[in-house]
Amino acid sequence: MATTKAIRYETMNIILENLESALQQGLEAVKTAGAIADVEKIRVDFLGRKGSISTNMKGLGKLPPDQRPAVGKTANQVKEKLAEAISERIRELRESASATGIDVTLPGRRRGIGRKHPITQVIDDAVDIFRRLGYIVVDGPDLEDAYHNFDALNTPPDHPSRDAQDTFYLPDGRLLRTQTSPVQIRIMENQKPPVRIVAPGRCYRRDTPDATHSMNFHQIEGLYVDRHVSLAQLKGTLLTFAHEMFGPDVQLRFRPHFFPFTEPSLEYDFSCVNCSGKGCSICKQSGWLEISGAGMVDPAVFSHVGYDAEHYTGFAFGMGIERLAMIRYNIPDIRLLYENDIRFLQQF
Repeated sequence: MATTKAIRYETMNIILENLESALQQGLEAVKTAGAIADVEKIRVDFLGRKGSISTNMKGLGKLPPDQRPAVGKTANQVKEKLAEAISERIRELRESASATGIDVTLPGRRRGIGRKHPITQVIDDAVDIFRRLGYIVVDGPDLEDAYHNFDALNTPPDHPSRDAQDTFYLPDGRLLRTQTSPVQIRIMENQKPPVRIVAPGRCYRRDTPDATHSMNFHQIEGLYVDRHVSLAQLKGTLLTFAHEMFGPDVQLRFRPHFFPFTEPSLEYDFSCVNCSGKGCSICKQSGWLEISGAGMVDPAVFSHVGYDAEHYTGFAFGMGIERLAMIRYNIPDIRLLYENDIRFLQQF
């Protein structure tokens, strides 16, 4: 049977071993610490009121009086060594920061996650709305030929939009598309009815940039072709879009117009989202905001793609993305959308 004295010495030895182990662990942790904040955490973990040293010293009061001085002396030595190592490591880190010009002791800076540009946001929201209505998203080339951009869309050779003052032509006769409507022709050339598509994309025109015009802008074009497609369905589609994009109280109105590729043709307006149709400076006291054009597809367009106009009808519509963004976010000048001013973009 072990004597009481042997048990007490065994207890003292355990405390001393634990203190030595804590010292070695602390020194190793301090040596590898890469920031002052890490060193401070090590100090708390080992030298704090609830740290390793204090925890190991809780058994000191159970030791005989003659053993306590030796344990206390060892504990003080461990504390001193750790404190010196901590101070030295902090000095090294500060000197390193001073030499490189970079304060490595500072916490890391989180890189902010980018946000969608308002044009991109409106395109994504518009596409989501039309997808819920059963439309498929398609795309086409920005660099077009005159046939798909004009001829197949029933635009005569003497139409003003074909003039070089309005359209960007290349030396080989190709052009930068003036609208997203050529995508309709390309899809119908390769797909039999029914067709239900939307085509968002860039367009280009020789406009003088001002608060409401740009030489480079975005449109989203829609086309629905099937048997018995009607103008009433067009109105229902556009009204649903208006409610989804701007709110359930927005109203829609049609106005007669002319486009070479639709018959009948019309322009459509949404009631002003700022004044709810009462009249304000944004809608010029009219209560309405002009959006874009639409209409029933002209049979002459069907003849270019081989559709039988006796059996199929369809409607097409288009709208400017920048126009929608300006209305939605109350942006007074289209040029703000292209200047990449961080103060402006941070609002979205």
